[in-house]
Amino acid sequence: MLSVPLLVEKYKLLPHPEGGFYKENYRAAEIIPNASLPKRFHGDRNYSTAIYFLLEAGDYSAFHKISSDECWHFYSGGPLLIYIIHINGKMEMIKLGNDILQGEQFQAIVPAQCWFASEPAPGSAYSFVGCTVAPGFDFDDFELAKKEELSKLFPQHGILINRLTR
Repeated sequence: MLSVPLLVEKYKLLPHPEGGFYKENYRAAEIIPNASLPKRFHGDRNYSTAIYFLLEAGDYSAFHKISSDECWHFYSGGPLLIYIIHINGKMEMIKLGNDILQGEQFQAIVPAQCWFASEPAPGSAYSFVGCTVAPGFDFDDFELAKKEELSKLFPQHGILINRLTR
């Protein structure tokens, strides 16, 4: 039976600054030069990156945004709720999981520059997922939300922002 300690040990997962555990398991060798990227990027980027990501019950991935699209993949455990605040302020909640009859999805996309957070669905002991980013992830493209600033931008989502920021 899979468990959080077993997954952390087996995949050598490390604490992630936004919450949970992660391990980068792929970074493309080829590089996209900065001159070929949109202006929101500052420097060259790998074509693509991928990580394992693990959240256990009671933990969450705090609201943050990155400069690239991010594709989420479900692997094991219970469903993961992904909350996306789109640039226009519209909130979307995606249920990542394997019960397609209950509206869960095996994959989901978070568009670049959108604020997003995630947490295991109620009743989930943990959610073990993966994230693929293109152009590849770089911590220079990562911004962790500040509760007060994000709440001012999107007061209609204040309760969720308050709960899912650090």
